[in-house]
Amino acid sequence: MAVSLATYRERVQHADLLRQIGVVTKVVGLTLEVKGFKPFVGEVCMVDVPGGQPTVAEVVGFREDVVLLMPFGELSGVCPGCRVEPRRRAFTVRVGEHMLGRVLNGLGEPIDNLPYPRGTPKPVNSRPPSPLARRRIEKLFATGVRAIDGFITCGRGQRVGIFAGSSVGKSVLLGMIARFGSADVNVIALVGERGREVLEFIEKDLGPEGLKKSVVVVATSDEPALLRLRAAFVAATIAEYFRDTGRDVLLLMDSVTRFALAQREVGLAVGEPPTTRGYPPSVFALLPRLLERAGNVQSGSITGFYTVLVEGDDMNEPVADTVRSIIDGHIVLSRELMVANHYPAIDVLTSVSRLMPSVVTEEHRQAASRLRELMAAYRQAEDLINIGAYVAGSNPTIDRAIAVHDAINAFLRQGPAEYAAYDDCINQLLGIEKEE
Repeated sequence: MAVSLATYRERVQHADLLRQIGVVTKVVGLTLEVKGFKPFVGEVCMVDVPGGQPTVAEVVGFREDVVLLMPFGELSGVCPGCRVEPRRRAFTVRVGEHMLGRVLNGLGEPIDNLPYPRGTPKPVNSRPPSPLARRRIEKLFATGVRAIDGFITCGRGQRVGIFAGSSVGKSVLLGMIARFGSADVNVIALVGERGREVLEFIEKDLGPEGLKKSVVVVATSDEPALLRLRAAFVAATIAEYFRDTGRDVLLLMDSVTRFALAQREVGLAVGEPPTTRGYPPSVFALLPRLLERAGNVQSGSITGFYTVLVEGDDMNEPVADTVRSIIDGHIVLSRELMVANHYPAIDVLTSVSRLMPSVVTEEHRQAASRLRELMAAYRQAEDLINIGAYVAGSNPTIDRAIAVHDAINAFLRQGPAEYAAYDDCINQLLGIEKEE
């Protein structure tokens, strides 16, 4: 009994019996400067707004005795002296089966005007799985897209980047993968999207069938940077919930570049120095924390497809280069193919899946490699072929490349509503490779 009383006595001595309340002293750009309390980084706070609803904010840093907060909403109405109450918890999202078929905002709240039962709260800043807790990737993930399944085959639990400039067909390709992919649940994060494109993606690209097994998390480009950041982590947390129930989850995120731009806004606002092309160091520290959360564990899997909006079609710009170094493969969309009305505009020769050899048969791998060689040979000699300067019989490899060129292009082209079964896709691929 004495030990028990001593334990309680120690808890009372260290208990925080005073309710700390801060006050707003200054608003600078995107940040609130607050004095009078000592919260922790990542803590959720409520800012009282005179004559309005309280604003939810998060602690993002400190400057001497000043606490820096960033709001999840608008700063309109905030004035010096506004009370700030810490909630003694980090940001959480309520997860559950009721999320399927729903459209949520960056806070995990419904925006589809339908009732939303309360689920179990889960922190959004959880750590990625331990390296030794991950199962090896040995099963394929069929996307229903011939160009991917045939030449860039992915595995369950793989992380793949879709790299492209603007208006080259990323959203349409994501919609095809969501509708046709062999996943139990889709979690789709639209980070920094144009408001006009959200409903268009849900109704046109995703469709009713795709929405039934999906959860869509939306933070449009006009919303605060912190909300855009949280949308990505909310989507990852929802995907982890369904993974932990034993399901194979497909996590689609559009786009990682806008996620990085949101972190750049936050970093610069709290005083971080700009480094590579204006990006502060926190951007490159945050990217692996997000991307590493996908993968296989003992209970289930998260297969991730992340779009990367490359600036000026430069595949080596900092965000694209960093993402490519973390993930397990990349799919490159070509503006030249898009201009030629070749959809999906996947450039097979510059795309790669690092795990393809682990999830396909040897016959499939050899056929895909051989056709890649023929496609490369045709591209190298394309100018000569187009002007009629190539003489048939000069190079046996180019002759074979010309013979199968039309068949390969027909195989790679696919309409947005056209589903390609994996077995049929491989049989077509093998048939093309055997043509003389």
